[in-house]
Amino acid sequence: MKKLYIIRHAKSSWKDLALSDFDRPLNRRGKSNALFMGELLAQKGIKPDIIVSSPAKRAFETSNTIAKALDYSIQRIVYKMEIYEASVSALFDIIASVDNQDQSLFLIGHNPSLNLLLERLVPSNTIENIVTAGIVELELNISKWRDISPRTTRLVSFEYPKKHLEIYTQVA
Repeated sequence: MKKLYIIRHAKSSWKDLALSDFDRPLNRRGKSNALFMGELLAQKGIKPDIIVSSPAKRAFETSNTIAKALDYSIQRIVYKMEIYEASVSALFDIIASVDNQDQSLFLIGHNPSLNLLLERLVPSNTIENIVTAGIVELELNISKWRDISPRTTRLVSFEYPKKHLEIYTQVA
């Protein structure tokens, strides 16, 4: 049994219009949301064996913040350019390339790719949009990452900052 956590980067800044899309950083809310979600994962006792992230600035900052909240060494994060503007098949290839000894994978990236991946893996899911800083937990009845498919995938949870509104408003 493996676990896949599909994580969308936190809220980014549009303040500096001279920056390319790739170079947009997290805004203030994005930074606090990324920290909040990392702490939520820690409270739930969830820790990844591997984090694979887009290298885009907002995903980079999200992955680093979550890793630090989980005492996961940021030097161990794997950055893959293919995640930025990825096709679903590219995301499947990235997942399939993960070492089979790793039981839990955090995949940190962007929409629409992450939404499309979720739709492909869990066609019956009711999640219309993985919001910024959203985390979808999937349970995979597989021993090899390359065997991931809709038949082997079950939606466990969908966490996002505003779902925890009372706590969220204290942090934000």
